[in-house]
Amino acid sequence: MEAVRQVRGRMAPLDRANVDTDQIIPKQFLKSIRRTGFEAGLFYDWRREAGFVLDQPQYRGAAILVAGPNFGCGSSREHAAWALQKAGFQAVIAPSFGDIFLNNCHKIGLLPVHLSEGRVRQLMEISQEAPKTELFVDLETQTVAGPGFETGFDIDPFAKQRLLNGWDDVALTLLHADDIDAYEARRPDWLPNVGTA
Repeated sequence: MEAVRQVRGRMAPLDRANVDTDQIIPKQFLKSIRRTGFEAGLFYDWRREAGFVLDQPQYRGAAILVAGPNFGCGSSREHAAWALQKAGFQAVIAPSFGDIFLNNCHKIGLLPVHLSEGRVRQLMEISQEAPKTELFVDLETQTVAGPGFETGFDIDPFAKQRLLNGWDDVALTLLHADDIDAYEARRPDWLPNVGTA
């Protein structure tokens, strides 16, 4: 995965709480294990509603989704994070996230940012009043800034390092390549070898 240090772009306000992963990417779109094509199913049922926020011209191409509390709750489908990323979102800002969704974001390089409900509400209002407003999210300094807005955010230190370095699960394993090779070298020849060399 690519390293994440900063995200700059327009916001799209999704003013809904408890958005579960089935709403993000409905079950009928889970037929592939490849990480491509899922953007077509993103919020599929809601996109059939007239005036859905992501279909409004002023929010097309937004890089940052601003959502209500408990975003990404529900089932563990990693396709939800894939769909958001493939649709062009590089960060999601919300007061809280479903735990599994949060971890799935960390694993693919989609930056989840926790802000208080008051701060999220402020961003939604800014986005609705001035849709072309850009935000700047800096993971290294853990800040979110835009015109008339600046705040810090907390993130798990391990998740931060993972994102900053672009470490997916395979890359994390390969950080221990020397130890793995040493272990395999000590194993009897008749046992399978899964070393990295």
